[in-house]
Amino acid sequence: MMQKIYHLSPVIALLLLSACKVGPNYRRPDAPAASAYKEDQGWTPAAPAQVPDDDSWWAIYNDPVLDGLERQVAVSNQTLLASEAAYRAAVAAVAIDRGPLFPDISVSGTNSRSGGGSGLTQGVTTGGGTTVTTVAANGKSRNNIYSAGAQASWQLDVWGRIRRTVESDVAKAQASAADVAAARLSAQVTLAEDYFQLRAADEQRQLYAASIKAFQTSLTIAQNQVKAGVTTLADVYSAQTELESTEAADVSVELNRAKFEHAIAVLTGRNPEELAIDHASLAKTVPVVPAGLPSQLLQRRPDVAASERSVASANALIGVAQSAWYPSLTLSASYGFTATALPGLFQAGNSLWSFGPQIAETVFNGGARLATNRQARANYDEAVANYRATVLAAFQAVEDDLSSLRVLEQQSALQTTAVDDARKSEALSLNQYKAGIVVYTTLLTAQAARQSAEISLLSIQSQQLVASVDLVAQLGGGWSAAQLDRSDRGVPH
Repeated sequence: MMQKIYHLSPVIALLLLSACKVGPNYRRPDAPAASAYKEDQGWTPAAPAQVPDDDSWWAIYNDPVLDGLERQVAVSNQTLLASEAAYRAAVAAVAIDRGPLFPDISVSGTNSRSGGGSGLTQGVTTGGGTTVTTVAANGKSRNNIYSAGAQASWQLDVWGRIRRTVESDVAKAQASAADVAAARLSAQVTLAEDYFQLRAADEQRQLYAASIKAFQTSLTIAQNQVKAGVTTLADVYSAQTELESTEAADVSVELNRAKFEHAIAVLTGRNPEELAIDHASLAKTVPVVPAGLPSQLLQRRPDVAASERSVASANALIGVAQSAWYPSLTLSASYGFTATALPGLFQAGNSLWSFGPQIAETVFNGGARLATNRQARANYDEAVANYRATVLAAFQAVEDDLSSLRVLEQQSALQTTAVDDARKSEALSLNQYKAGIVVYTTLLTAQAARQSAEISLLSIQSQQLVASVDLVAQLGGGWSAAQLDRSDRGVPH
């Protein structure tokens, strides 16, 4: 019994060693995070909104056309499909590197035929024995050798090199999954921003249409007054100039609208000729999602999660580099049969076997191992710095959007009042001009001021919606880093 334990002890020792992993265990790096957002304090948005649980964040805008377009992004956008393919490749890399954790087993079967002239004796050495050929009556020899067997080799992961490699690849695959989420969110956000700017162009064309009608009325009045001898042709030319300039501006807006429509088509994976969006007004309600706590942002943004997973991958590669300092151990075994005739090949007397370990250790390689370890640690430090920079950039982006939304909300209220005043001034000037109380330049100034005020208000409203979309993006669009641990993603944990 003691003898059996003695023989088993090396195997037990190897198994215990194989549970070891050299290199540092991963710990998430510290990242700077404030207790609250500076620009979020003391401000209550006019239209607060929560992102739906199903991550369809654009539903807060209550626009069926936008909803239909956004749902086409996930299945048709080519950039997103490329990111998804990269993720699948990363998952496959995990499986590839996990393979060496298990024995490599192969089977083989051969048949060789040999011959020689009279007086020659041929032999094939097999497992310590020799098979001698026989000489035929015609003075020539013929011999068949049949063999079949199985071979196995297993490189024991004594120091955890393979497991650290798998650990690195799992983190890379999770980072790739976060990249897919980031690419999807980016495409969705870009589409929403283009859509609202397209709607702003629609609204601007409506404003220009109203202005063109007003300038045509002014032109008619000026022409009638010239016929009556009340004014000169200068008023007519001024009215025509303003009318034609507004018509030219209207054509320019139509060009911008076409470009936004083309961009939306590409984002949904279609040729521009395949998409036509009907004209409609710009939404006046600007929903604002709550920013929450800065510490929550680390789990809500896919780009931050991808950067953190890159740190985990780099940390595991330090262990891979350190394992090169230790010897590798490989177990090899084979078992098979060899015979000169196919019948009876698998008899016990024809069996051959071998088993033995192989230990290998690099004694000198010109300092390459030391340099590899230094490189791994430098790569880790770089990944940590990039992670912290990504976190700081994320905080900055949220603060910028909160500031923009707060200031634009104040601007919108002030500009709305300015538009109301400009419209009253225009109406009053028009009545006075018809009555002959004021000259035409007074009416022209009032009309231009009203148009400029309306365009400014529309620009502010468009910026508010774009900033609202951007804030959703900076807050992750309802995404959570917990999605990286879902088993249906195919990434082993």
